[in-house]
Amino acid sequence: MFYKMRRKAQELSFEETEAVLLRGTSGILALAGDKAFPYAVPLSYVYDGEHIYFHSALTGHKIDAIRQNPNASFAVIDQDEVIPEKYTSAYRSVIVFGSVRIIEDEEEKLASIRKLAVRYAPNNTEQRHTDEIERQWDRFCMLEMSIAHMTGKEGRVLAEKR
Repeated sequence: MFYKMRRKAQELSFEETEAVLLRGTSGILALAGDKAFPYAVPLSYVYDGEHIYFHSALTGHKIDAIRQNPNASFAVIDQDEVIPEKYTSAYRSVIVFGSVRIIEDEEEKLASIRKLAVRYAPNNTEQRHTDEIERQWDRFCMLEMSIAHMTGKEGRVLAEKR
């Protein structure tokens, strides 16, 4: 179902792939959009070792697309350094394939937004997180991506350094 990596020497191990997801702070979520046009949107995220979580407005293109077709891919670029003299780049990235669901359960929503809050504001107190979450509660939803497959790859320049 999923393509195998052609350049095996550049494939990241599961641990390296997961490390990219844990380091990253943003990525591109790609969904099936309207009128056969893909819809790709940059998002902040948190990866908890099992799922990827995003927050979203309650309505809009992203929510409509997920409701029509929950299958998605999510790409994170860890490194991208252009090396003009060699006509290449030193890159490392991850692509995750899976399905996205809108979290309807309030306890699940709270648990997932707390993960996001701690990820992006780790020095804030629990009370500060709680206050901010409560202030915004009715204006956002949480999305959970279940992972079916993920791959990581780095450019030849980085692979040769290993």
